[in-house]
Amino acid sequence: MSEKDSLTDNSHGKEVASTAVDWFYCPRCDKTLSQNEKTEHDDWHMAQDLEAEDQAASTASQRPPAYATPAGLPSMTTTTNVFVTSPPVSTRVESLGRHPTYYHRNVLTDASDVRARDEQEMQNALQTLQMQYRIYNPEVEPEHEFDGWCYCPIHQYMRLKMSRYGVQDMWCRAVLYPGEKRYMDSNNLQSNSLWNYNPYGRQNVCSPYGYNIGWATPTRPIPEYHERFILQTMRLNHNLNEAAQRNIDAREPKVNIWIDHSLDTSMSGLSINEFPEEKKSGRDDAKSNASSSLPPRSNKSTKPSRFSSFKKSLGIKSAEEKDAERGSSLKQAILAEEAGRWPDAQWRDLVLSYQGKIGIRAKVALLRDRYPIQYLYLLQAGYFEPIPVAWANLASNPLKFSIEAASGWPGITPGWRGYEDTAEERLYWVLNHRQGVAGTRLKPDFVSVMQMALARMASAVEPPPEYFSSDDTCHIQHTSTGYSKQVMPPPFVPHDRPEETTDDTMILLDISGSMDFDPMRPIYNRYLIMDYFKTTQPKNKGHHSPIFPLSQTKLTNITAAAKAIVKRFTDAMINHDHNSRGYDLVTFSSHARHVGTINHTNFSQLWSTIHFGGGTRVMTGWQRVKELHFQKHSESATHHPIYGWQAGPQTPILRLLLLLDGEATDMDEFELDLLGLSWAHVTIFLIGVDGCPHHHRHANELQRISDVNPHVAFVDAQGNMPERFVTHELLKRHLGRQISLHEFESMEALPAYSESA
Repeated sequence: MSEKDSLTDNSHGKEVASTAVDWFYCPRCDKTLSQNEKTEHDDWHMAQDLEAEDQAASTASQRPPAYATPAGLPSMTTTTNVFVTSPPVSTRVESLGRHPTYYHRNVLTDASDVRARDEQEMQNALQTLQMQYRIYNPEVEPEHEFDGWCYCPIHQYMRLKMSRYGVQDMWCRAVLYPGEKRYMDSNNLQSNSLWNYNPYGRQNVCSPYGYNIGWATPTRPIPEYHERFILQTMRLNHNLNEAAQRNIDAREPKVNIWIDHSLDTSMSGLSINEFPEEKKSGRDDAKSNASSSLPPRSNKSTKPSRFSSFKKSLGIKSAEEKDAERGSSLKQAILAEEAGRWPDAQWRDLVLSYQGKIGIRAKVALLRDRYPIQYLYLLQAGYFEPIPVAWANLASNPLKFSIEAASGWPGITPGWRGYEDTAEERLYWVLNHRQGVAGTRLKPDFVSVMQMALARMASAVEPPPEYFSSDDTCHIQHTSTGYSKQVMPPPFVPHDRPEETTDDTMILLDISGSMDFDPMRPIYNRYLIMDYFKTTQPKNKGHHSPIFPLSQTKLTNITAAAKAIVKRFTDAMINHDHNSRGYDLVTFSSHARHVGTINHTNFSQLWSTIHFGGGTRVMTGWQRVKELHFQKHSESATHHPIYGWQAGPQTPILRLLLLLDGEATDMDEFELDLLGLSWAHVTIFLIGVDGCPHHHRHANELQRISDVNPHVAFVDAQGNMPERFVTHELLKRHLGRQISLHEFESMEALPAYSESA
């Protein structure tokens, strides 16, 4: 979710109580509505459902190529299968378990099922509370402490957190490594007991509110204490992560569990006198060869002690026997998990191919051979295989779980502290362990992120004057003069192959609630956001919708700029490849929709059907784009029941233009999915508010992803943007080649008129 989504999109709970108006939560749009808006909003959803049913019916006869059924499983051609291959419009996997995502079950999938039931509700509840008390930093929770409990919203939220202790305990048992201890929220009453020592308690990390918290009225965070809170948390995260990694490395088996050591162990427990005497000389060599494999013996007597015999009679095992037993148990657990997750050779080949594409095959082999405990934990979490396609349309999935070190909600890897969610943790694990990566690509800490954002913001310069256009949005609306300073993109260097005539161009547009609100800029005091204020960026009021009130249909500069960029890009592409039919346009917020094929003649008509609102879940739109692409090219691809479409050698390249106005809630999941794809080239355009550190923070992150993935390109603009300059830079990266200014101007020209058209 973008920063503005978290401030203005009322996705904060299933029902929000108000003293004056009843509010209702719409889970499909991920926003809160008033009583007056609810009826019209329900009618709009009904119209969307009817449209979706018509679309599904029109494609019901298109079924993807079948993936080979694993040995021992029912055929995929019946309706009572473990796997059912559905039409591309609604790809779905039916499972014998409780969750539609998993075929193979383990302790982590069970815990994920339970946690997913109310994970989104808890995240929405926290956002509601933060908004209510004007707390804009997501890492800060409201505090209200005194010697008892009241019925204020803060204590109600604390009770809600404590009611999840059973879920938290189940999750911790599934993901914590041997030696790690579970603990609860440091603010709970029982957090200081002996059985629940929280390292993030007040003795190690101060409160961002200071030490004088009000008795009856919650106070706001204090910038000085918040800065201290940030620095102490960062330091503690680093120390605990290093200690956890050392601990689990020390607990790994000392021997290779894939080699059978039982013979050596049994022979090492025998004394020389226990071997039968061989009188024939032909047996002497065999005996000497066998004894040479034994460990060197001391001069002490090799006769077993009476104490060891006594321990053996009581069933007490030696350290070597215990290690061998643990290694054998670990080996069997790994083999069972691998057999369950990847049931046949074709499935395993697909997984190996994925590991090779994202560059972790060597790391996976090393973990399996030398660090089997860590290998098993990551294997259970699905780190070594593609992301299940069903996760894209789930509001909460195992890649959307929040990681809260201070509250005792851990991640998957030993160094989980400091990540926001499990998707970010997995993304950086892959980036850190890709083959050919020099050094460790650590996630920047909070302070470094802000410093880099401010440095990037300060590097903005005036855009090139040759791209001036009097019909740019900012000049038509005249709310401020001139263009905003822009951060110039790095000189274009082609990394991926240039376009071919068979490539498939599509457009994916963010229509979340933040696209429909006034551009806001944060006011910082150190690292604490004190408030937001409106910028001078222009607004453009759109047509009045019969479904939404006028206040909800107004289009901001961000929306108007997105419309202008899409129009300029589409016109230039049609002039370039003479594709008068146009290009598929998909929109996404909390859900995705295929708007249609957009071109010169129908642009205004199709754009008028777009309604802005909801959250920012890019994976829903990305999944819809993939379905459309493979519907066109299904003859060259295959469809896997869990991982979805798999491109073949002859599948055309998908070239996607993605327009965002901020950070999507599942952006890390999207970036992770792109790492494993060689058939897609994505150009991301990020639209931002002028002088906003959040925009530059997200731009830095996207630039880092673009630097490590040759199939991803990135351009951004802020404030009053020069639309021609932006379009030119986007076309270079979309087409994968250098485009001169003269060629770009020819692509901008109106298409020639023809009688046939």
